[in-house]
Amino acid sequence: MPYFDSASAAPLHPVARQALQASLDEGWADPARLYREGRRARLLLDASREAAAEAVGCRADELVFTPSGTHAVHTGVAGALAGRRRAGDHLVVSAVEHSSVLHAAAAHGAGGGTVTEVPVDRSGAVSPAGYAEALTPRTALACLQSANHEVGTVQPVAEVAEVCGAAGVPLLVDAAQSLAWGPVEGDWSALAASAHKWGGPPGVGLLAVRKGTRFSPQGPSDERESGRSPGFVNLPAIVAAAASLRAVRAEAEAEAARLRILVDRIRRRVVRLVPDVEVVGDPERRLPHLVTFSCLYVDGEALLHELDRAGFSVSSGSSCTSSTLTPSHVLRAMGVLSEGNVRVSLPAGTTAEDVNAFLEVLPGAVAGVRERLGVPGPEPRTPVAESVEVDALGLRCPQPVIELARAIGSVPAGGTVTVLSDDEVARLDIPAWCAMRGHTYLGESPRPPGTAYTIRREA
Repeated sequence: MPYFDSASAAPLHPVARQALQASLDEGWADPARLYREGRRARLLLDASREAAAEAVGCRADELVFTPSGTHAVHTGVAGALAGRRRAGDHLVVSAVEHSSVLHAAAAHGAGGGTVTEVPVDRSGAVSPAGYAEALTPRTALACLQSANHEVGTVQPVAEVAEVCGAAGVPLLVDAAQSLAWGPVEGDWSALAASAHKWGGPPGVGLLAVRKGTRFSPQGPSDERESGRSPGFVNLPAIVAAAASLRAVRAEAEAEAARLRILVDRIRRRVVRLVPDVEVVGDPERRLPHLVTFSCLYVDGEALLHELDRAGFSVSSGSSCTSSTLTPSHVLRAMGVLSEGNVRVSLPAGTTAEDVNAFLEVLPGAVAGVRERLGVPGPEPRTPVAESVEVDALGLRCPQPVIELARAIGSVPAGGTVTVLSDDEVARLDIPAWCAMRGHTYLGESPRPPGTAYTIRREA
């Protein structure tokens, strides 16, 4: 069964499995002790730290291991903010950061600090100018992911680090998605990552804080991991994480070239095989193994179930797969279509046959979901009114857009359709539908208990 969700968790690398099994026998003792077993454990821990630091591009004494990537992010954000509390309490993040960064930002805001979100363009990328504009004399820390976890867009970290450096503001980078493919460029100040993203075992993160960065660990600490991650380390998992990071880096160049060809095939063919599809994310500055697309008139959860039954494991940022019924913050910030969203992230070793089989299954899966939802056919040529109002109150994604598609043919070119909806997703998907179908989105206005969205037919 092809597993196409390595952006969530990569399958355990064979080297990680071997290292984990071996270190269970050799790395069980306390590395802080001076007897033979402790010294053996300390050697394993030091060697793992050296290997991880080499992959990150920092000194070994700048890197600590944490219980998870999320823990590394939270520790890094809190420690960097506390270390610069005299400078101010202002935090800058991008609008598409991983939830771990946004949760840390929310906690900072709840504690009285201020937070600015830097917007992104339609490809999901920030601009260095956006960060320069967001920085103030009271900015204590800026955060930026190296590559987006939902759409694969690679961020201009080096350029943003230069902007932050000129302002005297440290930059923390969430490198979870990109570290397997190479070190993060630029003069960043702190970096966090998670082993299960590159084929290491879950429950291991790493945090690097470069010398010269003011950093004050928060909460109780002990003598372990420079006081930045207290508690007894999971040494077998750390050894496996470091070994697998070194292994995937050795394979990265060749594997990236191979997977990029397969992803390019998906990007090209999905728009030919499936009508009304939008491929999102930067087509060039992107991770080599990840592609995301959204399908009009499709319930995301239903589509994922169809693909799962066909033997393909993929994920989604669609609101239809969320208990909150809101689209992912990434797709919302980008302003792209969210309904029927599919993220394909290929693990190492994925074959062309796997990808071809997926492309054979996908059109039928989408068509089946659309048929069950009653998706309209071509727009009728005979209009019936200059303006039409559609009541979609109580209907959830993707039904408001389906009702709009049914109604648009009932007005002439220049006529308008107003959709009443109380589904938050309509605010994102109706403008996206207009852009895809060549109609003009005129805007929204409050219409309790929902919102009125007005569209002008152009042809």
